[in-house]
Amino acid sequence: MGYNFFAYIARMRYINRWGLMRNTFQENIQEHSHMVAVIAHALCVIRREIYGGDIDPGLAAAAALYHDAPEILTGDLPTPVKYHNPEIRNAYKQVESFSAAKLIAMLPPQLRDAYAPLLREDCGEDIHAMVKAADKLSAYIKCIEERKAGNMEFQQAEEQTYATLCESDLPEVGYFMEHFLPAFGLTLDELE
Repeated sequence: MGYNFFAYIARMRYINRWGLMRNTFQENIQEHSHMVAVIAHALCVIRREIYGGDIDPGLAAAAALYHDAPEILTGDLPTPVKYHNPEIRNAYKQVESFSAAKLIAMLPPQLRDAYAPLLREDCGEDIHAMVKAADKLSAYIKCIEERKAGNMEFQQAEEQTYATLCESDLPEVGYFMEHFLPAFGLTLDELE
């Protein structure tokens, strides 16, 4: 018997983000999830190496890779709709939960327990917080990149996302913002 799980995961590249916005370049959930994984891993390394915390960067990276996987079946619901009110937010969480369950069922029974926490975003509070912070940082980086390309469509999203990041109580976020975010505003020549 064949299993369709990874064929569906490969389809993440067909689900575009920022559907209500005019994009200079499209970003799909596969690209986004990769960047979130890189940043979540970095935040955990910062926690462990700078702040002496005990957290698994590899688990955070894996959780980030799968954090939007349910959107393969649901599509990417724009943030203004998804968070418009508690009823919509809760209904969408139920839809995402159903989608995650469908994806888990596409795995051999012996592998389901290994993937279920990743798809259900149930890898522990600390990991969840790091992935959420990385998700927000990735969104902010997208806004910076759009602004650099001359697209002012993302200006308000950039301002709101920056304000949210500044309110974070995770010191790793502040460290990342201070030491790594400025480089995203540079050109290739300036990076040299």
